[in-house]
Amino acid sequence: MPQRAGRLAGWAARTGVSLGRRLPGVENATESLRVVERQVLSGLRKRLDEVDDPYVVALSAASSGSEPDGAGEVVLAAEPLRAAMKELLDRSVAFDRDRAREYLYATVLRALTPDEARILAVLSDGDAYPAVDVVARGERILLRNASTVGKAAGVILPDEVPSYLTRLAGLGLVDITADDPALSSQYEILATDELVRTASATAKRVKLVRHTVRLSRFGARFWAACDPAASTRIR
Repeated sequence: MPQRAGRLAGWAARTGVSLGRRLPGVENATESLRVVERQVLSGLRKRLDEVDDPYVVALSAASSGSEPDGAGEVVLAAEPLRAAMKELLDRSVAFDRDRAREYLYATVLRALTPDEARILAVLSDGDAYPAVDVVARGERILLRNASTVGKAAGVILPDEVPSYLTRLAGLGLVDITADDPALSSQYEILATDELVRTASATAKRVKLVRHTVRLSRFGARFWAACDPAASTRIR
């Protein structure tokens, strides 16, 4: 909670909200933090809305019988998939490095859930967290990427942490690597997690394959560009 409060205090400074006073209609500090968090997310959503989805652009053009703007070979508006690809190719010519990078980050950001954003916020400190796969005989994976990082982040759906980490790894935002001996005691705690124990109970002989979760280099650049509490970007 103290770390989260610190981050939200930074966000508050950038959104013009003071945590030093009680917000109108708010009874306690915890609710104040939630109000700030909602305001930050609202501002972020507005910024994302400014990034046009090329497929939506193509569908709009198809419905109106016209074509997306841009130079190049004519593509029938009735074929939105081809029109969307043309839109992306046109943008690849028009964008400079900064605009291309922002578009990339915005596209990734659109794919995230609120819980996944919480996990990235926790990992942004540079700390590593334990993760395990529950594996049965024949290398059959019963559960992949169970981790304590969800609890540290205070996610709303703790049972979905394995899916969150799998998605974040797929987006290139986190690295899931070999076990870290320094996290030995945390692996033991993770082994008692209800999700891990439930998966282990579905087979007679299982083993826990240890991994480590941390923010990837791309994830660090992404967070630096999107962190509401900072304005410095990592190139």
